[in-house]
Amino acid sequence: MAERHTVIVGGGVIGICSAYYLARRGGRVTVLERGSLGEAASYGNAGSIAPGHLPINKPGRMWQAIKWMFNPTSPLHIARPFDPGLWLWLLEFQRHCTHEHLRRAMNLYGPLGHATQALFDELIAEEKLACDYRRQGYYEVFLTERGVAGSRNEVGLVREQGYAVEELSGAAMREREPAFRAEIRGAVHHPEASTANPHHFVLELARAAQGHGAEIRTRAEVAAVVENGERRASGVRLRSGEVIEADVVLLATGAYSQELLRRLGYRMPLQPAKGYHRDSDPKVGGAPALGVPCILGESFVFCTPMDDFVRFAGTLEFSGLNHEIRRARLDELTTAARRYFEHVGDTGTRSEWCGLRPCLADGLPAVGWVPRHHGLFVANGHAMMGLTLGPITGKIASDLILDGRTSLDVSAMSPERF
Repeated sequence: MAERHTVIVGGGVIGICSAYYLARRGGRVTVLERGSLGEAASYGNAGSIAPGHLPINKPGRMWQAIKWMFNPTSPLHIARPFDPGLWLWLLEFQRHCTHEHLRRAMNLYGPLGHATQALFDELIAEEKLACDYRRQGYYEVFLTERGVAGSRNEVGLVREQGYAVEELSGAAMREREPAFRAEIRGAVHHPEASTANPHHFVLELARAAQGHGAEIRTRAEVAAVVENGERRASGVRLRSGEVIEADVVLLATGAYSQELLRRLGYRMPLQPAKGYHRDSDPKVGGAPALGVPCILGESFVFCTPMDDFVRFAGTLEFSGLNHEIRRARLDELTTAARRYFEHVGDTGTRSEWCGLRPCLADGLPAVGWVPRHHGLFVANGHAMMGLTLGPITGKIASDLILDGRTSLDVSAMSPERF
């Protein structure tokens, strides 16, 4: 099966990971990226590789979201309150905010997390990827007793999946990271996690994929998937009019998947959720001199030491398919950081950015064959777990495309559930 030609639409972390594993096994692979490699959601995310992390669907999350939705500086913001498609998505999202679904999701994410961390270590060592990869874990830090109490149930779920999790008092957290304020009430340490510069990771892995024979084309926007009369994918048509023939078409187009799928009569309950980052220089007081990454628990802001700056990243904003930066949303990243850290200034900003995460209503990715469309494969909907699950998603995609099976139980991710 390795001689089959797979065209991958999308040159972000999911597309490049899939290309790498297919090419490494001798598959013929062509990646088509509408812009530059890794410059969409993969460019500026938090850089967190967080195996065992919980999905966005949690009991009580929807009611929390309703309280937040009209506050432009809250962790979640709905900028299109009269969008019927978004409200249908939110109703479906609420239907999956149950204890039963959370446990089902963790039974998927737990094994995937162990597998993907091993693949990261292997990729870094074997391909010598220069992406500021650090195996140092991360801390989830809380300002309130309510935040500390709420983390205990989640800690139990993560431990059930075989992850070592350490609970700390506020004083113990400040001993490890003196940059935090005295008001910190507690923390949770996830030692098995790691971080990387996500853009560098994509570029470096793309180089490795090309070394195994993958062809990568940028500025090649796909207008449509081409199917024959039997609903079998036979290639893609570019905006330029060029048709590229293929045996398999793999869609890894993130938030931009919907239009391509709609033209084929297939719908996924997907919404683009905008996230922001601000990179600040600790040498001039723009950020704390952090040694280890952390999540600000109540604010859902990730703080990642990366190269010679600290990246503040977070928020979920439902405002449609656009890259408009809302200043209040961006500024909230550093405003939130000031509540947790002693010193966060307004100087030394290196970068300000926003990107779109593809979020499915049940909080799980869709990885597998599209029903009733032979030869069409989708790998999408990873929400905030795209970098974390990139390598294992690519490995699963290569296994299913080349072998028709994979060793992990991935039935919960099947596109057939829609």
